[in-house]
Amino acid sequence: MLVAIGLAPVAIPVCLIAAIPILFEAGASPFFRQVRVGRNGIPFSILKLRTMSPGTREGASHEVGVATLLKSGRIYRRLKVDELPQLWNVLNGTMSLVGPRPHLPSQVVLTEERLRHGVLAIKPGITGVSQVAGLDMSDPHRLAEADAAYLGAWSLGRDIEILWQTVAGRGNGDAASKGTGG
Repeated sequence: MLVAIGLAPVAIPVCLIAAIPILFEAGASPFFRQVRVGRNGIPFSILKLRTMSPGTREGASHEVGVATLLKSGRIYRRLKVDELPQLWNVLNGTMSLVGPRPHLPSQVVLTEERLRHGVLAIKPGITGVSQVAGLDMSDPHRLAEADAAYLGAWSLGRDIEILWQTVAGRGNGDAASKGTGG
C-alpha cells in the first residue's frame, strides 16, 4: 500500500492528462467501474481508464477485437497507463500491486479453476505473472496453473521482478484479440 501511496502523485496527473483524449475520442466518461472477482471469490468494483469504444459488449479482453479499441486506448494499453486507476483499488484494500489479474464474474470456468488451485485465497493484482508471461484469460486451466505456481513460490523479489517487467512492457496478457470483435 505504501508503494501505491508513493505512486499516487505521479499516477493522478497522468490519468487526468490521459483522460482528455478519451473524453474527446469516446464522447463518454474516461473512467468507469467494472465488477470483477476478488479475494475469496467476492465481487468488487475495479476502477478502469476507458480504452474501448462506449457500447463495446462486456467481455474478457481476449474476446473483444482490437477494432473496438480507441486510438488513445491502444497507446495507453501498450504503455500500461490504463492500469493506473487501479491504484485506487490497492489503496482501498481490494487489490495488490502484484497478483492474479482479476477476472469477470461471467468467466465461470476461470473462477472454478482458480478456486480449485487456491488462487482466490489472495488479492488480485494490477499486474501478475500471467500478464508478463503473455498469457491471456482464454485458457482458464493454464492461467490458473500459472497463478498457482506464482502463489506457491511467492517472494518479494519475484513481485519486484514482475513489476519491473510490467513497466518495461514485457508480455501482452489481457490483450484484445486481433479479430474484429463484436
